[in-house]
Amino acid sequence: MSDETNGENGGATAAPAAPVKRNTRQREAVRRALAESPEFVSAQVLHQRLSAAGERIGLATVYRTLGALSESEEADSLQNAEGEVVYRACEMGEHHHHLICRNCGAAVEITADPVEQWAASVAAKHGYTQARHVVDIFGLCPKCTALAEASA
Repeated sequence: MSDETNGENGGATAAPAAPVKRNTRQREAVRRALAESPEFVSAQVLHQRLSAAGERIGLATVYRTLGALSESEEADSLQNAEGEVVYRACEMGEHHHHLICRNCGAAVEITADPVEQWAASVAAKHGYTQARHVVDIFGLCPKCTALAEASA
């Protein structure tokens, strides 16, 4: 007899998936810290910030939470120039791309219709369907460009 039919555990056969979706104090702390960060940030840096703020949370929990937020599209994730996966609270609900400063990490979310058209065209040309893409453009933001020019 299954748990669902005999009433054990309240009939919750989907319970194992609940911790990923559950809104815990720790998940909220990670979500809040990510929202307060203007730049993409690694799990380690976010964990350090949370710890410095007095939040008791394990690094593994931060990684799991960031993964879940990324999976649910509440956070963007990308691999930075050093090969590290970094995260940022997602501001746009639809598909988008990023302009990211190589120096300070500031990021801007952008839409780019020509990129969408090009990606669909290339995929179709090669017989691919249901193609997805990621475009992240790295450069220097206006502030870092001005600082670089002033010191040159």
